[in-house]
Amino acid sequence: MVQISPVRSVSLVVDKIQMRDDRWVIPDLVGKRKKLRLVPVPGWVKDRLDLWTVAAKITKEKKFRAVGKNDKVSGSSLSTTAVWKIVLHYAHHVGIEHLAPHDLHRTCAKLCRKSGGDLEQIQFLLGHSSIQTTEKYLGGDQDIVNAVNDQIFARVKKFQSNSD
Repeated sequence: MVQISPVRSVSLVVDKIQMRDDRWVIPDLVGKRKKLRLVPVPGWVKDRLDLWTVAAKITKEKKFRAVGKNDKVSGSSLSTTAVWKIVLHYAHHVGIEHLAPHDLHRTCAKLCRKSGGDLEQIQFLLGHSSIQTTEKYLGGDQDIVNAVNDQIFARVKKFQSNSD
């Protein structure tokens, strides 16, 4: 089991998500080694966050807060341990028995790549200093349905017909 320090809290505040270049982002997110980065937020994620803040009547300070047994939202923010327990609960609910935080990071990277994401943009999203680190996260899956050498003959044939 992965241990996450309960001292840290989830600190996304209400006004932290901002509009930049016609899209939602979390600006100035502090990452490893105090490195600042800009993280794009998909519209559907922003919509869900807005639904939560309206339902929980949260208008300022931390977005993610504890909910008591009486379904009352408290003023205290969730710890990283609480968030991890929620993630594990839903992972087990869908049949995932073993999960580590970096599994989520890797899955995000792989889903972005399979959706046609540019390697360099995935590197920025994950906050990697090195493109090699991002490549390690992605691993390699051979695509035999769309093999990279399928179009070689068509390109050669096209080149030959253009030179005639």
